[in-house]
Order: sequence, then structure tokens, then C-alpha cells
Amino acid sequence: MQGEVQTGAAIDAYVSKKNPKLKPVTDAVRALVRKAVPKSREAINPWGIPTFEWTSLQDSSKLLEGTGKNLRHVKLREISNVHDANLKQLILEAKALNRAQPLGPAMRAKKTSAKR
Repeated sequence: MQGEVQTGAAIDAYVSKKNPKLKPVTDAVRALVRKAVPKSREAINPWGIPTFEWTSLQDSSKLLEGTGKNLRHVKLREISNVHDANLKQLILEAKALNRAQPLGPAMRAKKTSAKR
């Protein structure tokens, strides 16, 4: 629980520093993921970017951007993006994939030591 609080605080600080206008969007997507995948874990990846730990996805709706096999992203610029049914489907797809193929240690994000 304490690690989750620290990570949550680190994510809040990251968003506040990078683009405070996106705080409502970040809060909405975090709530969506927690509801769709209650056992998911937020993290700060090795590049210092907040993330949920997922691996490669099929992404039939083409929401994911980037070319990496294990590092792609969805750009969410406004709350309406979070309410896209395709996003929830992508989250559930990630949940199923991670259940079948959990991330190995090399793909896990580093733990953050941010304090709340």
C-alpha cells in the first residue's frame, strides 16, 4: 500500500510539472484502469514516465502509438479520449495478455522513492 501511495504521488508530481491541465485526464484514466483491472499496478518506468505495466497488444482499434514491441503509448489529451470504448477494450486486452504472459524482470518499471 505504501509503495502505491508513493507511486501515486510521484505520478501526480510528474503531471503537475509536465502539464497540469492534463490532471483531470490522468485522474480519469487512472480511475478507468483501476475499475477495469483492480489488481493493476501503476509505476514510473525507467525513463521517468508514469505507466501501467502492460506488454505487447494486438490493438485492433489502432489507439497505440509508437513502434516499440513493448513500449507504445496512447495519447489522451482530453477526458473524452478516456471515455472511448476502444480504450477500455485495450485495457481489458492488456489484462488478459498480462495474465497469460506476465512481464519479466527486465520489463518491470523501477520502483520510485517519491514521498507523499
